[in-house]
Amino acid sequence: MNEQQHAGRADYRAWFAYHPRVDLETNMEKAPTYAWIASSDRNDTVRAAISVLAEGIGAMFGETPWVSALATDPDGETGKRSVGPNAADGANGADSGILVGTFAANERLREIFGVEAAELGREGFAIRTKEGVTAIGAHTPVGALYGAFHLLRLLATGADPSGHEVFERPANKLRMINQWDNIDGSIERGYAGPSIFYRDDAIDFEPARIRDYARLLASVGLNAIAINNVNVHRLESRFVTEDYLPRLAELAAIFRVYGIKLLLSVNFAAPIEVGGLPTADPLDEAVQQWWHERAAAIYEAIPDFCGFLVKADSENRPGPFTYGRGHAEGANMLADALGRHGGLVVWRCFVYNCKQDWRDRKTDRARAAYDHFMPLDGAFRDNVVLQIKNGPMDFQAREPVSPLLGAMERTNQVVEFQITQEYTGQQRHLCYLVPQWKTVLDFETHALGGAAPVKRIADGSVHGRTLGGFAAVSNIGADPNWTGHPLAQANLYGYGRLAWNPELSAEAIAEEWALQTFGANRRVADAVVGMLMESPDIYESYTAPLGVGWMVNPNHHYGPNVDGYEYDKWGTYHFADRDGVGVDRTVRSGTGYAGQYRGSNANMYESLADCPDELLLFFHHVPYGHRLKSGRTVIQHIYDTHFDGAQRAGELAQRWASLEGLVAADVYDEALARFREQAEHAKEWRDRINTYFYRKSGVPDEQGRTIY
Repeated sequence: MNEQQHAGRADYRAWFAYHPRVDLETNMEKAPTYAWIASSDRNDTVRAAISVLAEGIGAMFGETPWVSALATDPDGETGKRSVGPNAADGANGADSGILVGTFAANERLREIFGVEAAELGREGFAIRTKEGVTAIGAHTPVGALYGAFHLLRLLATGADPSGHEVFERPANKLRMINQWDNIDGSIERGYAGPSIFYRDDAIDFEPARIRDYARLLASVGLNAIAINNVNVHRLESRFVTEDYLPRLAELAAIFRVYGIKLLLSVNFAAPIEVGGLPTADPLDEAVQQWWHERAAAIYEAIPDFCGFLVKADSENRPGPFTYGRGHAEGANMLADALGRHGGLVVWRCFVYNCKQDWRDRKTDRARAAYDHFMPLDGAFRDNVVLQIKNGPMDFQAREPVSPLLGAMERTNQVVEFQITQEYTGQQRHLCYLVPQWKTVLDFETHALGGAAPVKRIADGSVHGRTLGGFAAVSNIGADPNWTGHPLAQANLYGYGRLAWNPELSAEAIAEEWALQTFGANRRVADAVVGMLMESPDIYESYTAPLGVGWMVNPNHHYGPNVDGYEYDKWGTYHFADRDGVGVDRTVRSGTGYAGQYRGSNANMYESLADCPDELLLFFHHVPYGHRLKSGRTVIQHIYDTHFDGAQRAGELAQRWASLEGLVAADVYDEALARFREQAEHAKEWRDRINTYFYRKSGVPDEQGRTIY
């Protein structure tokens, strides 16, 4: 299927569907509200804003606005007629329209917003309706673009077109997507087809597809993208050389229009692999000089290059440990090379060098990030940002918040999420991840002894850091619908909205996405929102219980295999035996991990009585007869939730089937196939997990159901 055929599909358009608002007659009545679009800005990004406004309003209201030549022609006249065609005399009834752009270039915008605009910052925007003009103003072109997307979001979700009053700015400075795409076209943990960036060991892309992806990202306020896998292979190591920079510059030019800057994942051993040096020691002067030269070449090709993303000394990746150096020495060497150009080093904290053994109940991978990085607080350059996974393990359906978040007071931090559903159904199962992310963001870290939720750690406000934000692993590929499962688009949308404003609720985000994607039919929107909101609990119910995690097939991580995880040959991620289950991570008798938390969090997780049930087996090894706060025993909880989860997964398929004829046929068919697979797979999870625990515990199901 070519790009033109892709673009003709309803699911390809994602939340840019721009369905008619209500009915033709009502739309035509409202259309004069946006009869024209104008701007005095002569900038590609503002032109992109005008383009999306014209497209969206034309589709929703049935009449495309008149676009001023000044807004599209860089050689057009400048002057006072920047507010729209015939605005002064109201000719042809075109009194009302949209003025969009920067305050510096549009005198009328300065008049409309006045001193109130001062607080918007570099990327913020304001929208106000005044005297027939819907004004979208910002200090920068990208702010105006964000404002244009927000106006369309308001209209698509039912806002009254007659009046707007909005002032917004992003909570986080860095709002990044990580592509785990490989140059051969594969995507590590990719579940939506091959890469849209690479094919057959070359940078090979369709500009239209990249532009459409950039629009999707910009529409939810994302501003940075790392375009290759953090596990950098030999060919990708050459991305920092002149052989590849011209094609990378082409990609950067497309993303630049939408306010998105490029990062490259780099191989710490690149000076050896492509530079011909005998070492990659970060304290070696020749190595330092090589990286300075590479940085200069990159910035000559891509002047607004954002920086490097680095995974080092983990899972067989090279790093400074090879040379007896630490993470700070490695990161700072790269930071010095990029710093003179304004670039960043984003250094991942997913580092562990231990493999658990069933005989050793003190070694604990969960401790690794904190143990490695906490002693280095304050040792990193100001242009280094630590990328910290939301949990201490690896994006499980349930795990605690990483104790490293908030612990480092003198180091820039971003919180890392995984949009791609590696351990949450791989986009074959519905699992709306925004509720999980909200739980993480709202978690109180007790940093500095005061109110310090993770969302305020990430944005830098708790510790007075000027640089911070969000990062996440993308879930898109070359599938026509971008994400494999059509409803998995909600996770990409929701991530961007939370990165912009972490105060938004998971349900509000789901409703925004559903109304934009499926239109104003409340039956459809309400059904989709309900399914999204229930899906995380359904998925967790039939997979791994009470925070124990893992229990997946090795390598590909799909499907139940209780002792199958590649680092878990002897059940050391759950320690299930005849007497009980769970990992003792207490200070008193276990690995000591609970002690990495601060204040009441440490006490809560240390205490068997106070530990939340949903994380019980993450922190404690308990007998199967241990009573949960619900009153059920652990073993009965496992049986009940797996039966319940499988039943509810089957109901998801039924609920979706009830929407036949109300959503586009291609979306309906693809999603129905996924829901049916989920229903069958949930039964497999139920049977495998329950059978395993029956055989371990010897305790039958209280309700007499067959489980073995």
